[in-house]
Amino acid sequence: MTEAVQLESPVKEAAITAPEPKPETSTRLVSLDGFRGLVMTLMLAERMRLPDVARAFPHSALWAVIAFHTEHVEWQGCSLHDLIQPAFSFLVGAALPFSIASRKSKGQTFTQMLGHAAWRALLLIALGIFLRSVGSRQTYFTFEDTLTQIGLGYVFLFLLGFARVRTQVVALVLILICFWAAFALYPPPSPNFDYARVGVSQNWNHNYTGFLSHWNKNSNLSWAFDVWFLNLFPREQPFVFNEGGWSTLSFIPTLGTMILGALAGEWLKGKGSKEQKLRGLVIAGATLLLLGLVCQWVGICPIVKRVWTSSYTLYSGGWVVLILAGFYALIEWKGWRRWAFPLVVVGMNSIAVYVMSWTMTGFFGDALDRHIGKPMSAMAGPVFQPVVHGFAVMLSFWFILLWMYRRKIFLKI
Repeated sequence: MTEAVQLESPVKEAAITAPEPKPETSTRLVSLDGFRGLVMTLMLAERMRLPDVARAFPHSALWAVIAFHTEHVEWQGCSLHDLIQPAFSFLVGAALPFSIASRKSKGQTFTQMLGHAAWRALLLIALGIFLRSVGSRQTYFTFEDTLTQIGLGYVFLFLLGFARVRTQVVALVLILICFWAAFALYPPPSPNFDYARVGVSQNWNHNYTGFLSHWNKNSNLSWAFDVWFLNLFPREQPFVFNEGGWSTLSFIPTLGTMILGALAGEWLKGKGSKEQKLRGLVIAGATLLLLGLVCQWVGICPIVKRVWTSSYTLYSGGWVVLILAGFYALIEWKGWRRWAFPLVVVGMNSIAVYVMSWTMTGFFGDALDRHIGKPMSAMAGPVFQPVVHGFAVMLSFWFILLWMYRRKIFLKI
């Protein structure tokens, strides 16, 4: 992941104090916290190693679906796991209108808010680099992870938060078109391109031909930029390629995803009825999905998360908006909130969850093995042992978050 951080939740620190949240104030949407909690839970679920378990059932259609949706696709396409980072980024944007309104009500000036946004962006970039450097002998300068991608675009997002909706839409369209055009104009790999030198098999079945070869793995614009940019920083070895094809320049379309979130936040913050807001989310989500698919179907831009193509921004954004619509329908429209309490506990402390996932999973995993490893293995068997072990780590984290939640301890940047 990849992938999430609670930059400024529209829910205030003391907003929820019981398993059944009380009616919200005008600036609170429990559905956003519940959705954020789901995103973080999906991120933590990596610990359960479900794709590895699925290999023990090669003929099971159910396990094939589970495996597909609990790991990243190799290149083209999108799984549920691939939606974690865009959902996280989207929710940062969705929280922005509520954050700006809250700060204005406290009398903060634009200069004060801009300074805070710039400081927050720097902290996100620094925290991302710090966490990515865990286990390295020196600082590991890389900018493709969730926190740094959000940090690189956050000041631009903040400035757009003061613009009209029309301006935000224009900015989004320009980002998508210009990012697509930059890839399309960059020379595609030649027929003699040495793919092996950049960690890609010459006959890899995800290598495109024709126009779409502009988006081939580790031979595109983003790869060329990183070969120059990342080697400006001290490294143990010169940067040649990213094994997964991830790239720094993805922060540009990630900003587009955050703008989609800001537009959704403005829509939900507006004065329309809940039915109107829900209908708008569903229509917007379906439209974005269709636009992303059309870009791929007509052969102008593939849906590829690892370089965050413009069509992926649209397609993933569509799914994220539809999932948000589901949370909004259940929690805000229907008023069914008790079921979401476990997710809200996670969602209201997402920065803590993110840091814990990078720094504490090994500690808790080793502790569980040391104290109850044998009973867990005997109960689960060799195939399901990773599932039980990973779930136990997640449950340990959840009880820590519950303790923080009960004491109104919420870590924010």
